[in-house]
Amino acid sequence: MSDREKKLVLIFGLAAFVLINVFGISRFRQYRDKVHQDMISAQKGIAVAQDLRDIYDEREDEITWMADHRPEPKARQTVETELEQFATKEAQAASLTIASNGGKGKFLESLETGYFHRARVEYTKVSGSEQALYHWLARLRSPDDFRAVTFLRLKPDEKDDTQIDAQVTVEQWFIPETAETEEDAAPSE
Repeated sequence: MSDREKKLVLIFGLAAFVLINVFGISRFRQYRDKVHQDMISAQKGIAVAQDLRDIYDEREDEITWMADHRPEPKARQTVETELEQFATKEAQAASLTIASNGGKGKFLESLETGYFHRARVEYTKVSGSEQALYHWLARLRSPDDFRAVTFLRLKPDEKDDTQIDAQVTVEQWFIPETAETEEDAAPSE
């Protein structure tokens, strides 16, 4: 081989070596960037999983309580009636006067909130002593029965300063009775 041919082979060899290195380095950088992005994505996934685990740990007691105290499915009308009768009976036992709706509570539209529904009864004017009213409100609130006072407006009685008037909404969360819950409740043979 002549000198000229040797130089030409050397130049082509160097050019091929440079081109292979340039393409190789760019490929390596692309691969490195992809691995870096995958690592960032995995770290974000781990952080989300840890957050979810922390939330679960915080809520575990609530979930256990909910499982232990889950109410039996009932018809909406039954829950509304039982709620109104209970609240009225407790008001009478506390020596309160229900001045609206013929001495009874007024049924409000039931609300659907996912798995649970909410039966609602409103008392637009309940009168009595402050202590008796607070005792009645304390009896209405019962987490174990999924019952709460969700609206309360107090004002002094216009005629007697020792009395107080209240507007109260009592709600009870319940699981509605459906064909699925009836099948679950029916004994299997």
